[in-house]
Amino acid sequence: MFSKISSRHLSVALLASTALVSGHALAGTVSGNVADASGTSALQGAEVSLVELNRTVSVGNDGSFRFADVPAGEYTLRIRYTGAQEQSRKITVTETGDVTADVALKAASDAEVTTVLVVGQRANMLNAISRQRAADGVQSTLSKDSMGQFPDQNVAEAMRRAPGVNVLNDQGEGRFVSVRGLDPNFNSASINGNRILATGGEDRMVAMDVLPAELIESIDIKKSLTPDMDADTIGASIEINTISAFDRKKNMLTASLEGSYNDLNSKTSPKAGAEFAYRVTPDFGLAGGLSYYDRKFSTDNIEAADWDKAGFARTLEYRDYDVERERYGATLNFDYRLNTNTSLYLRTFYSKFDDTESRRRLVFKIDDLAPKVSGDTATFVSGNKSSERIEIRRDLKDRREWQETSNVAFGGKTYVDAWKFTYDVSYSEAKQSEAGSTDPIRFRQRFDKTANILGVTFDYSDLTRPSYTIDASKPGAALFNDPTKYSMAVFEKTTKEAARDKETAVRFDAARTLNLESGSFELKFGGKLRQRDKSQDMTYDIYNGYTGALTLATVAGSQTYGLAQMGVVPDLAKTQDFINANLANFTKNADDTFLASIVEDYKGSEDVYAGYVQGRYENGALRIIGGVRVEQTKLDMSGALVDADTLKVTPTQVKKDYTDVLPSVNVRYNVSDKLVARVALTQSIMRPSFGKLAPRYQIAENDDGEIEATFGNPDLDPYRATNFDASLEYYFAKEGVIQGGIFAKKIKDFIVTYKTSTAGVYRGVNYDEAEYAINGEEADVFGVELAYSQAFTFLPSPWDGLLVSANYTYTDASGDIRTEDGGVRSIPLPASAKQTANLVLGYEKGPLSLRAAGSYRAGYLDEVGDLDDADQDRYVKDHFQLDLSAKYRLTSHVRLFAEVVNANDATYTAYNNVGGRQRLLQYEEYSWTTKVGIKLNY
Repeated sequence: MFSKISSRHLSVALLASTALVSGHALAGTVSGNVADASGTSALQGAEVSLVELNRTVSVGNDGSFRFADVPAGEYTLRIRYTGAQEQSRKITVTETGDVTADVALKAASDAEVTTVLVVGQRANMLNAISRQRAADGVQSTLSKDSMGQFPDQNVAEAMRRAPGVNVLNDQGEGRFVSVRGLDPNFNSASINGNRILATGGEDRMVAMDVLPAELIESIDIKKSLTPDMDADTIGASIEINTISAFDRKKNMLTASLEGSYNDLNSKTSPKAGAEFAYRVTPDFGLAGGLSYYDRKFSTDNIEAADWDKAGFARTLEYRDYDVERERYGATLNFDYRLNTNTSLYLRTFYSKFDDTESRRRLVFKIDDLAPKVSGDTATFVSGNKSSERIEIRRDLKDRREWQETSNVAFGGKTYVDAWKFTYDVSYSEAKQSEAGSTDPIRFRQRFDKTANILGVTFDYSDLTRPSYTIDASKPGAALFNDPTKYSMAVFEKTTKEAARDKETAVRFDAARTLNLESGSFELKFGGKLRQRDKSQDMTYDIYNGYTGALTLATVAGSQTYGLAQMGVVPDLAKTQDFINANLANFTKNADDTFLASIVEDYKGSEDVYAGYVQGRYENGALRIIGGVRVEQTKLDMSGALVDADTLKVTPTQVKKDYTDVLPSVNVRYNVSDKLVARVALTQSIMRPSFGKLAPRYQIAENDDGEIEATFGNPDLDPYRATNFDASLEYYFAKEGVIQGGIFAKKIKDFIVTYKTSTAGVYRGVNYDEAEYAINGEEADVFGVELAYSQAFTFLPSPWDGLLVSANYTYTDASGDIRTEDGGVRSIPLPASAKQTANLVLGYEKGPLSLRAAGSYRAGYLDEVGDLDDADQDRYVKDHFQLDLSAKYRLTSHVRLFAEVVNANDATYTAYNNVGGRQRLLQYEEYSWTTKVGIKLNY
């Protein structure tokens, strides 16, 4: 219905605009550039108007603007930019040629200041406000310098400062971006206009920690869509741009060097970067950058599982992590202005994220022993029966995984009279690789006989830190930390992981501007082809024996762990040396190796054919952008079905295609010079992840003889959403804005992954326990977004250096899933936090710049544990992190800085609800990291 209405209205608008085209002679174009008064930088987001014609355009990233088909006559050219003095000038358009008008803007707040600053906290606040105000839809913007004001370690952490944005962490470091409290899978991400692909083999969501923040020029977080944008977005379209030589009016060279110190492991990490922009000629330039960061840090972790109804875990793990993450990044871009009507570009980007993780672990495995309960403590004593044993595991995981992202794009734009043509050809690739990781090597001792009876008491009075005590009166106490009593049980080696994601895309757009008696109408249409190939190839080697004697004593080491006494654990260097020297003596389990290596493999191709038509009507205060986009998806997936009993492999292939018609309309209305209203109604989709779609399953028998199955589900339908946004932006001061809005979404066929411990049949396979993804029914999302930013330049000195930026987002996202007995259970959408907030307090005056930034995310549902049992659902507790930074400008070219990351020692806690109480699933702490460095700017 919506698409029919939109198409009819579009046809009416086209006919009306054709009838209203001015009969005046068309004399060509009015074009020019807008920069700060120093001529250093383009002022992207400035709004330029031809007042008499009620026509307005926004300045591009290179500072340029252009009006096509302007009738001959005299006009007032007006230029506005937040924090700058408004400027107007008279121009005369004749029938014989074009008009060029270059503009330099001065600061508005101080008559003696002759330039609009382009670096620093205040300048970047103004840049964000200007670009947000000029945007067609609901949008937040981060510039390069604004990202540099915070001690953020990657792009994900930089983005959490924007309204409605927070991140999901991995090992205490931001990785996935959540917009408006929603699942990161709901976002799409692009770099220089082309898709960033997922490095892992399972999900579509992009790991933003792979991208160095130092190489990013700006980020636009677009929360409403227009027809000329890719439609696979429900949360936000995250558009990342790298540097261009035309972004600045002068050549630029910057370099930085820093060192950081992590409190938990007492190690120092180096970081360095450089960036340049150089105009070889006025019409040809190149720009690029390099970045390197070798971060060493530690994580202390406790995990619990197998909670019984009495409220006691039968698996408790103490995990000691040492992590090293190296980031390499490079970008090199070329821009060439062929003539006044055609400009071309070549964009290249590469990043590598090398993640090495060493984990030592102490594990308690309790069988069917009945505990002696006293308050929050439970005491277990092993017995003579095999069902009464206590198993202690001490193992080592040494995993090195590296992720690579690359993108190259060639394109440009050409003006022909009133037509504008844009075109782009790109290739993107993402990889995740692993080779030779120890994953893990396990040593165990079983306490189940009279001679080694073990007594252990667990204390659960502290949710996040359950502790244990060994009963010294039992004979097993003397053996508990004896490394000679722990024999090797299993050695698993990830011999190869090769996850690949490749996409080739071709895009073409054409736009024609029509002059009306008042205002203008732009007709735009185009198409895009995306051809994507994704695959995962895993090779595991599983060894469950060793020729000769191998005990923990051979590789024994000590902990660097602060949450409990782990006792003897494997040493990383000793274990690596021993495996390398004695690999031939390990006994490989051929069946387990075969099963583990085949079940995760798959290949998939996805072709998306898209076309759209869009109309843009603008008349002074009113702007309407509407149209329809059509996307056809063709999917071809292949995998393998494996029977663990017979080792029979059955290749499978699934093909499907579907077409979506997706209308949208965005309305912007300037109620006054200070008040902007926006309304958007759009439809969008989000395709299921390749890993969830892959037609594969694994059948395995666990230690209790139960059949566990993991399935892919090629029958999954994509998420389909109808989205509504409405907002008001009040620019109450030259350097301040208050904004508020509401948003609502109706999502059909939302996807959840769940685990069930109830026996059943799926895809013709019997199981006792299973894990797979399903489509839910409908989900409803409603939210409120509030934000406030202001520079207090009106206060008397020294308080005129104060800045404040605050935002808050409330999201209520819930949906229904079908239970196994045919009922319905309502759940919050996974990864959807009800509340997110950011508060930034800044001070900038003279050479000194100070900043304190706090980020808050409420708790959320992480996983659906069992369709029928809400007690098995996994939740994550709320998170608040405080970061501090200070900068001092020694000279106009040299700045010193010091920063503290996670100054409040924020932690991570996941839990479920058993017996009406919260029960720990995972707890991690990271402590703080401090940084010091120097930055040079020329």
